[in-house]
Formats: sequence, structure tokens, C-alpha cells
Amino acid sequence: MSDAGGDPHGWRGRSLVGRDQDVALVRSFVDDAAVRGGSLAIVGDAGVGKSVLIADAAGYAATIGAQVIWAVGIEHDANVSFSGLSQVLSPLLDGLDGLDEEHRSALRGALGLSTSTSAAGRMAISNAALQLLIRAAQAGPILLVVDDMPWLDPISAQILAFLARRASGHRLGVLATARTGEPTEFDTSQLRTHELGPLSHDAASALLDSRHPALPPRPRQRLLAEAQGNPLALLELPIALASHGTAALAPVLPLTGRLQQVFAARIAAVPQSTRDALLLAVLDGTGDLAVLGEPPRAAEALAPAVHALLVTVDVAAAVLTFRHPLIRSAIVGQATEGERRRAHQRLAEHYTEDLQRRAWHLAEASTGPNETTAALLQRVAHINLFRGDAVRAISELLRAADLSPDGTDRSPRLAEAAYLGAIVTGDLRDVPALLDAARRADPEHHGSLAGAVAGAYHLLNETGDVDSAHRLLTGAINAVADSGDAHNKTLIEALYTLLMVCFFAGRADLWPDFHAAVERLKPRVPRLLSILAGTFSDPARGALPVLDRLDAAITALPRENSPARIVRTAIAGSYLDRIGDCREPLWRAVRHGREGGAVTSAIEALALLGNDAYFAGRWDEVQTLTAECLELCRTHNYRLLRWPGLFLQALVGAARGDDAAGRQAVQEMTRWAAPRRVGVVAWYAWHVRTLAALSQGEFDEAYRCATMVSPAGQLAAHTPNALWLIMELVEAAARTGRLADARAHVDAADAARIGDLSPRLALTVAGARAIAADDASFPPLFERALALPGADRWPFDLARLRLAYGERLRRTRASAAARPHLQAAADLFDQLQARPWSQRADGELRAAGAHRDHPPAAALSSALTPQQEQIARLAATGLTNKQIGERLFLSARTVGYHLHQIFPKLGVTSRAGLRDALDHRPRGPVI
Repeated sequence: MSDAGGDPHGWRGRSLVGRDQDVALVRSFVDDAAVRGGSLAIVGDAGVGKSVLIADAAGYAATIGAQVIWAVGIEHDANVSFSGLSQVLSPLLDGLDGLDEEHRSALRGALGLSTSTSAAGRMAISNAALQLLIRAAQAGPILLVVDDMPWLDPISAQILAFLARRASGHRLGVLATARTGEPTEFDTSQLRTHELGPLSHDAASALLDSRHPALPPRPRQRLLAEAQGNPLALLELPIALASHGTAALAPVLPLTGRLQQVFAARIAAVPQSTRDALLLAVLDGTGDLAVLGEPPRAAEALAPAVHALLVTVDVAAAVLTFRHPLIRSAIVGQATEGERRRAHQRLAEHYTEDLQRRAWHLAEASTGPNETTAALLQRVAHINLFRGDAVRAISELLRAADLSPDGTDRSPRLAEAAYLGAIVTGDLRDVPALLDAARRADPEHHGSLAGAVAGAYHLLNETGDVDSAHRLLTGAINAVADSGDAHNKTLIEALYTLLMVCFFAGRADLWPDFHAAVERLKPRVPRLLSILAGTFSDPARGALPVLDRLDAAITALPRENSPARIVRTAIAGSYLDRIGDCREPLWRAVRHGREGGAVTSAIEALALLGNDAYFAGRWDEVQTLTAECLELCRTHNYRLLRWPGLFLQALVGAARGDDAAGRQAVQEMTRWAAPRRVGVVAWYAWHVRTLAALSQGEFDEAYRCATMVSPAGQLAAHTPNALWLIMELVEAAARTGRLADARAHVDAADAARIGDLSPRLALTVAGARAIAADDASFPPLFERALALPGADRWPFDLARLRLAYGERLRRTRASAAARPHLQAAADLFDQLQARPWSQRADGELRAAGAHRDHPPAAALSSALTPQQEQIARLAATGLTNKQIGERLFLSARTVGYHLHQIFPKLGVTSRAGLRDALDHRPRGPVI
């Protein structure tokens, strides 16, 4: 076994991500060639992995006993005749003496081993090389590997192609690579070929993550889009980004020297006038031929680039397309700074009617500070922010700050970029540096309102200091000269932020400053801010008057493009059970964040979707949604925004009897919230404790915990979480003999018309009224509650209500009437996997003289949840994880997580077995 020439690419032993089929095909060729010979050309674009694939094949050939000989083009040998042939034949020179004189003489002359002045012709040398290889192959199979053909000397390339065409029948395999569409002296037209395409999106993601796991989401998404599955680009671009700072926001990505060499090789061959046209097209980015002049004339100027396979041109459609995005980067990389500025200036003159393009090209053409261009860029940034593109808005604000002369608006522009990074894009770690730059630019004002918003977000997430954040915001708002101007977008953003600060603080004393600032707004309060001021600050008192406006805003969400407005609208309805009506827009906000857009909105949207899934009984979905939410919080350092996700996970754990997880979450919430006076996180902890106590039948403890959020008999002001604990508090009070407290709490809910706010709240208030009723009047009250329209949309609330009704019937000696309710409750609890509640219902059912026919615990643990049932049946039809996710509004990763759980439950190991497994079992229960 030998490997003459070694492995020049150093790839042996590496796993080839996403290339299983290609590796199998090439290894099969090697096996076949070892027996009967043959040739195979691997064809593909530069950087697609041809060299890696043939290196794997070479390593495999060595393991089966083949002699591997490499012929690799070397740039400085490209003009040295027979240098490539010499690489091939050098390991075989001991066999020269076995050739006849004619062949021996031809090879000795070609390889410089003879002083004879008579030269053999190319055909004689080719035949002699073939004879030498055939004789060597008689001792064992040979694999000849030919790579980097553009740098092979022409005569060697021609001879090696001759050998490839005649390899069959001689235990001689020739494996070569060629770039798609690139001319070479190694003619592959008569050879078997295999086209190596780009990696799939999933494989490209896996390769990028394996080599650069710490890439932030936005640059990662950009790299995947630009690389288009090219492995070399995926491996090299992160290196270029690391050395170019914020280049991820640039129109074209920078290239490493290696990439520049790969993608720029053909550019140097075209005339300067064509390179100028290409540069103009790259910097324009629209593909519109009209930018270069009349389409026919532009096409004529680009003809050399078309011939060099750099671009394609459709004259009829007036469209130019680059064959690969990184060709654009190579063109920019080859241009001088002066050439780039002149191109940008020409484009700015072309786009006189397009404000955004004109502003950006003027900025790129500038050689120094320019307030006119800076102001234009800032105006464009505000337009993009309104359209929902906060990422671009930040890059435009930062460029505007760079162009701002001393004494102008540099500081506010930096501060505005900081606050957008804080509240929208997830760039929270950049906020301190931007705020420091704003302070240095204007020590007295340093961005004022925008800086206060960014600073408040940083305080909330860095230290959880809600009081300092509140003081910072109220001071900045009150100091603004036009603090009542409803058209001041930064002021409105500051008020939205102040609302969230007051909410997280969970104290009524912080809200007056917010309401006073809102009331000052003229000519009118923005609609969404007005709605939030009513539904989110104190929904028990402020929601009813704005309920119609809230529903109208939710109805309009399908037409809304701004992730921030989508999320804020859903937040306005979160305590009023309206999130279910916002699911599709919220998933759009999640996808926008996943794709490198508004990350903060994506985090909030995931938590809101988890909230809806909890009340709707989709508890497995809660776990997957909040897991992604918490991962994003960790990635972007949003410490405060993680608490809603942990809260929802803890609620599910408490309801399912996972006491250890619930206790740990409560301890973590309490430790963090208490010293920082973050009231809403403390409410979360008391809510989890309440549910955990109820789950275990510890009603005194449940009463104590529920009343820590709001006392019995009142719905505490500015305490929206009190709406979620009405039935819990009443049940705990009634079961501990505190009937007066239970009835007082129901009266408070009735007085506030809580039941009018949503169908679920109507169910819980009606249920609480029935629970608090005396023995003579409770049955019709329970029946009325259970008959409310849509009660089955809230399975956990409904099951608890049926359980309470059944318990009460049994205690009043109506066991026969109790059994159907207890049975129904137990079945619902089983579907939710709420084990403590299921056990409680089973105990009551036994006490009522009945036993439930239900599967044993092992069977329950192997049953599919409703969501898993959906995923399994879709996967059985052949849909990919991504396609399933798009149908169910889940990420592909979440679908994969569920399939990992589904396979063992159904006793299968792959998708192929799903259909039969599902066909031989009943459908799971659907909630």
C-alpha cells in the first residue's frame, strides 16, 4: 500500500459534511477502477469541495491497497513543460527498463533523464507513459489523482487526458477535477463526469456551526446567504469578517486572500472598461442593466465578463446576474478606493428620485464629514425603521454619525443607534461603547432621549435596576423641549420603554409619571400606546374602554410589517387572552429575528406564543418555544427578558408535578427579583408556588401564595398578574374555610367586569363564582360555567373546573352525578400529562364509587401528545423538518427535537417506519 505524492490538500480523515452521496459515488468508482480501471472527472465551481472529495477518495484507495499517485498543478511550474507528467511518473521510474527502447527513450527525453537531442512526439510520449502505468498496475491497482488543472503545464495536461481516456481494462483509475465551464488542456469531454453542486442549506449550516460555533445570528445568516453552499466560502468568510469589524453590514463581504484568489482569477482577464462596468453593477446591487446605460450597449460592454463566466446577461429583460455572490466581493476587492468612490458618485447621480439609494451612494462617495449627506442618511434610517428594517437603520445611523461634522448631530445619531440596538436588533453588548462615543461627541447632552432609552435597556438587562432606569427615562422625557409632541418618534419609543420599566417594576408608584407623560401628548396619543396604557398597566380597570380598539388593531396585524408593532399589539392583548389571534404575525416576527432581523421582538414573540400555548394546553410546545426564547436571551445578554420564559416552563413543571424544577425556578426568580425590586418576577414566583401548592392539595399554602400577588377581595392596582390567579385564589380560600374571602374576591372580579374581557376570563370568573357558592346554589353555577362558548379552548382551566364540580357533587352525596365530571377531568389531565391533578381526579373518582379505564403509566408515557401526533403524520408523508415547521409555525430544530422523542414512542428508528406505526395505532387525543 502506498500514497505516492502524499495528500497535498491535508484533508484525509476529515468528515465531509453534506457529501454522503458524493463520497459514496466516488468510493464506488475507486472500487470499480481497482478491478477494471476507468476514469471520472469531478466538475464544479471554485471552492465547492472538489479537492476535498478526491482527497477522501485517495485516502480510501490507499486503504484497499491501491497505489495513489498525485498530479497537482503548481503555479510556478505552469510554464515548465512535462512538470506535471514528471509528478506522475517519478514513483514508477524503476519500471523504465521493462519498456521497449522506443518507449523508454521517449520518456527519458521528456523527463530530462537523457542528454539525447532527438525529441519524441507527444503521441509517442503519451503511449510510453500509458505502457509504464499499465505495467505498474499489473502489480496492484493504481489511482492517478489530477487536481488544480489550471496550473498544469499544457503538454502534461494533454498527456494526462490521453491516459484517462485509455485507463479502462488496466486496473488504472484516473480521478480528476475541473471547474465548471473553465477551458483547460485536460479535455474531460469524453470522460464520465460527476457534477459537485453546492451544499444544501442544512449541510451548510452544519459545516459553518462545526467550524465557527460562536458566530452571532445576524452575521451567520449573512454568511449562509452569501456563500450559497460553497464550503470554502463558509470556512473562509468568518475569518475575513473577524478582521474587518462590522463588515457584516457592508453591501458586499470582504474576502480572505485565499477566497480573493479563487473568485478573482477570471476578473483580471477582462478589459478595464468591463471591470468598471462590473464594479458599477456590484455597487448598485439591483441587477438592472439600465444602470450601465442602454441595455444593448451595456450587454456589449459586459460580453467579456459573460465569456469569462462571471455574469449572465438577459438583454430582453435588461437584467444582469452574477454567477456567485462572492464574485461581487472579489470585484470590489480588486478595485481601488478611488474607483469605488467614483462608481458610488455615478450611482448617486443615477438615483435622483430614489432617496434611499441616493443617500447611501453619496455616503460611500464622501471623502470626509458632510452634514447634508449625514442628515439625508438619518432621514432614510427613520424610513427604514418605520418599515421594520431596524438592522439597516442602525447601519445608516452609524454611517451618518461618521459623516457628521463636529458640533452637529453626531451624538444623537450614535445614541439613536444604541437604543435601536438595545430594543430591536439584539445588539445589547454594543450599547455601552456607542453611548460612550455619544458622550465623547457631546459631553453635555450625549444624545439625551435616545441615549436614555438605550441606557435604560442596558440597566434593566445588565443589573435589573428598574428604579435607576425609571429615573433615567422620566428625567430625559421631562427635559425634552417638545415632550408633548406625539410626532416625536424618539419620545414615543421612550414612552414605550418607560411602560415596560413600570411593568417589570410591578409597583403602582412608578406609573403616574408614565400616565402624565402620555396625557401631555398632542395632538393625540398614538393608538397603540393608548391601548397599551389601558390593557397592560392596569387591565382590571383600564382594559374595557379600549377593548374595541385593541381588537381592531389585532385584526389589522396581517398587514403590519414592523415586528415591534406586532409584538406590542400582542402584548396589549396578553392578559386578555388575545395572543391566539396574533399567532401568524408573531411567527413572522420570530422568523424575522431568526433571519438576522429584530432579535428583541423575536424573543418577546416566542414568550408570547409560549404564553398562548400554556393556556391552550399545548404544553410540549411551551417547552420548545421557551427553550428557543431563553437561548436567544443568553446569546444576546437579555437577562430581564428571560424571566417570562422561565416562568412558563416553571408553570408547566408545577402542573406536571416536577417539584424540583419548580422550586429551583422559584428560588432563582426570588433571589434575582428581591434585591432589585422587580415586582413582576416576584409575581411570577408566587404564581408558580400557588399552582405547585394546588397541584399537591396544599390549599393553605396556595392561599398564602396567591394573596401575595393580590389580597383577597380586591384586584391590586397595576398588578395584571392578578387576572391569572382569580380562580386559584378563590379555590384555595374556599377549600380552607375562608368563604368570605372567596366570595369577596368573586365580587371584586364581577365589579371590575373581568368576565367581559375574554372568554377564558369569563370561564375562570364563572368557575370561581361556582366554587365560592353555597351547597344549595352551586350546581347551576357550575353548569352555567361549563356551558360557556369555547370553554374547551382552555383545557387546564376546564379540567380543574370539572374536578372542582365533581368533588363538590361527591361531597354533597351526589356521587353518580359527580362521576362523569371526574372522568372527563381525569382524561383531560392525562392528555396534559398533569400527573398530580390526574391522580387527584382518580382518587375522587374512586371515592365516588367508580374506577377509570385508562392505560397504565407506561402506556401514557409512550403516548404521543397532540402536537407530536401532527408532526409524526406530516413526517410520514415525506415532508422535511423545515416544511413541517412552516406548516405548524415551528422551527426545523424544534421539529427535529420532537421526532427524536416520537421515534422511541412508536418503536421506530427512522421516518420510513412512521406510516406503518401510525396506521396500526389509534389517533392520539386532540385537545
